[in-house]
Amino acid sequence: MPVFADRLKEIRNAKGVTQKAMAEYLGITEQAYQKYEYATREPNHETTVKLADFFDVSTDYLLGRSDNPKRQ
Repeated sequence: MPVFADRLKEIRNAKGVTQKAMAEYLGITEQAYQKYEYATREPNHETTVKLADFFDVSTDYLLGRSDNPKRQ
């Protein structure tokens, strides 16, 4: 799932949010969050939705199904 990992890292950096802050928001460890960005672990549906909501992008954008980050 490299597209997800790349987009997640890109939008997190663009917003100036740390991995630690994201982990706290999601209620997981920083190491668990890092695995999302390193593409060694995939979040469940609920977590994917939380990430999309936090960054105000569509889940399709995060998952690489669309190049348009806007929600429709």
